[in-house]
Amino acid sequence: MAASLRTAIRSGTLQAAYGVPPERDLATLLGVSRVTVRRAIDELVQKGLLQARQGSGTFVTGRVEQPLSALGSFSEDMVHRGHVPGSRWISRELGYPSPDEVLALGLAPSEQVIRLARVRTADGAPIAVERASLRAALLGGEVHFGDSLCEALRQRGVFPLRAFQRLRAEVVRGQDARLLGLQDADPVLATERRSFTSEGRPVEFTRSIYRGDRYDYVVELRAASLGTPASSPVAGPVPTHATSGDRV
Repeated sequence: MAASLRTAIRSGTLQAAYGVPPERDLATLLGVSRVTVRRAIDELVQKGLLQARQGSGTFVTGRVEQPLSALGSFSEDMVHRGHVPGSRWISRELGYPSPDEVLALGLAPSEQVIRLARVRTADGAPIAVERASLRAALLGGEVHFGDSLCEALRQRGVFPLRAFQRLRAEVVRGQDARLLGLQDADPVLATERRSFTSEGRPVEFTRSIYRGDRYDYVVELRAASLGTPASSPVAGPVPTHATSGDRV
């Protein structure tokens, strides 16, 4: 039942901001019980595909949620959440590092980096513009390694297992606004991430901007054990490595 509703959302039969038919009508249409319909709707509400509004009904959100504690590929996460992942390359370049890349990746100024820029999509709709830098030697200096950076690194025995990520609110302008289908000064969620191998070697430095109306980061908070102070958000300036997140 939940799979049927996900398919209807992906195909556009149920569109963002449109109301989902009442449980009684869905049960009759699909030949299932109202209990089954209710469970399916609750599941999709939990996954962020539907939103229940008190007194108004249930609506398609059109949003994608990403847990802050998970380090996984964008494509795997989209599939898990019932979306069809995709990407469109903007550029792939080989060059020498900027000062930011030298610091983030622990490079010598004479070492080369690979710079990758692409639009990430879910169900064909643009979700993010992503710009990644990595030590060129990790891919043998090859910029045309296929469509999946994650898979290309795995094939060369490089496994990013840890990442630090900072999130902040920004406004989008220029080319990035056009790539995301937004207007200049529309709000976006900006992230900056550094990933590392299990030995602590830097792998990737990535800056991304996400459509604020289609992408949410979600974090689960748990109470500390009795007698142990619970961790709390940090106010004011924080280090670049703030929270873990997804990788490509």
